Amino acid sequence: MFDHVGIAVADLAASERFYRTVLSGLGAEPSHADAELVEWEDWDIGPTDREHPVTRGLHVGFRAPSRAAVDAFWQAGIDAGYRDDGAPGQRTVYGPDYGGFLLDPDGNSAEAVHTEREDPGLAGCVDHLWIRVRDPAASERFYTTIAPHAGLRIGVDEPDHVQVVGENFSFSLIDDERPLT
Repeated sequence: MFDHVGIAVADLAASERFYRTVLSGLGAEPSHADAELVEWEDWDIGPTDREHPVTRGLHVGFRAPSRAAVDAFWQAGIDAGYRDDGAPGQRTVYGPDYGGFLLDPDGNSAEAVHTEREDPGLAGCVDHLWIRVRDPAASERFYTTIAPHAGLRIGVDEPDHVQVVGENFSFSLIDDERPLT
C-alpha cells in the first residue's frame, strides 16, 4: 500500500469540502486538519505554492468496502453539485471492479472502487493512481530502474500505459495525450 499520496490544490477549503463529502461515505474521516494540510490516513491535500503547483490530470482510486459505498460516494458528490466523471457500475475492462467517478474542484478524477480482491486488513484509503506524464518512455525508465529496489514490479508495459505494481496497490503512468474514456 502507499505510505502517503499528497496533492497541491488551488483552494484548500473547496477541496477539503469535496473530499470530506465523498470520502465520508467510504468511512474515511480526516486524521489531521490544519491551515496547511488535510489528511485522511494515506491521502492528503495542501495548498499550492511556488515549488508545488496545482496537481492536475491525476486519477486516484479510493477503496470502498462495498458496492453500496461506491454508490454513496458518487451520490454524495452529485448531490453536493460536484461533476460526474462516470456513474457507478462494473468496469469489466478491469475485471470485477465496481467504481464510480467524480471530478474534484481542480479537475482530478476521484474514484470509489470496490474489488473482489479486497483485503479487509488493508490500512489506508488509496487503492491506485493513474498519473499523466509527458514522456512515458522516460517515466518508464525511471520506475523500471527503481522498482526492484522498492519491492515493485512492472505489471503492464505498453507504449502509452505502464503499470507499477506493489503487494496491495498499483499506480499507472499514462501518456498525457491518451484519452481515458
